Amino acid sequence: MTRHDALLVDLDGTVYAGPDAIPGAVEALEAARERGQTVSYVTNNASRAPGAVSEHLASLGLTLTEDDVVTSAQAGAAVVAQRCEAGAKVLVVGTEALADEIRAVGLEPVRSADDEPMAVVQGHNPDTGWRQLAEASLALGRGAVWVATNVDPTLPSDRGILLGNGSMVAALRTATRREPEVAGKPAAPLLRQAVERVGASSPLVVGDRLDTDVEGGHAIDAETLLVLTGVSTATEVLAAPDHQRPIYLAADLAALADLDATRVDVDHDWDARVADGVLELRAPEGAATDRDAQLAALRALCRAWWAEATTDPPAEPAVRPCDETADEVVAALALPRAGTG
Repeated sequence: MTRHDALLVDLDGTVYAGPDAIPGAVEALEAARERGQTVSYVTNNASRAPGAVSEHLASLGLTLTEDDVVTSAQAGAAVVAQRCEAGAKVLVVGTEALADEIRAVGLEPVRSADDEPMAVVQGHNPDTGWRQLAEASLALGRGAVWVATNVDPTLPSDRGILLGNGSMVAALRTATRREPEVAGKPAAPLLRQAVERVGASSPLVVGDRLDTDVEGGHAIDAETLLVLTGVSTATEVLAAPDHQRPIYLAADLAALADLDATRVDVDHDWDARVADGVLELRAPEGAATDRDAQLAALRALCRAWWAEATTDPPAEPAVRPCDETADEVVAALALPRAGTG
């Protein structure tokens, strides 16, 4: 842990799912803070103001201030401010929290293309519908700058996986044939803003998504910890391309107590090797099949497959369990099989 002077921690799917904390997350983060770690909460979700987010986190039992929360709404507003002159009108597709961030950088939020906005900023809002997207489509068709706070296609919740801001961005992309500038992860602006705020020199990016948290860590040359409590699955980790491969891989945030034990590039006793294009997995003598054992096996599989995968994107892996214990672990991780050996 001394290698990392700050933890840049994702929220949805990492700390909580919907209103409730993921089991063990609060305890792990409080323990990290008590060990002297700076903890910054960095979220791609632009729907809530930092104060509302910090209140929610405090209600779960976390110790923090509003300044410990960095949102993609703040990053998006900063990007828009760089593209527009002071006082310019900006069409907001999102919540009032996003509109407040636009005001905070000296710009004027509007809701209609008839107001002749210089830019469109788009962030998650569960109430966004056709009318709001239509106004944005008109403004973009007239040449307005387009900034998306984030492009996550999905959003984890207590009810399951829901469509995220990226899915709404995709609708405008189809209608306008334009591409937005992105402020949130995996683009660098949001994470750089978090790094600058805490003055970190060696941050650790922590999250549940390969395509945002881990790829975003790569974008700022930071080490990454992926936890399997949200969107990304064991199969997706195994098949990840270079720019989405984490340094550390764990079941949940409890890994922060012993981060080195979760390194993918360290031998964890399980025997994984590639033979004729297939991953073979063998359990060490007396191995358990609990969650810790499953993650140790997954790290071994990743280490072996990533060393052999030479295409980009890499070929889809298949695993052949070579003993009964390995078979149970492969089943628990829901990994694709190549038959038993």
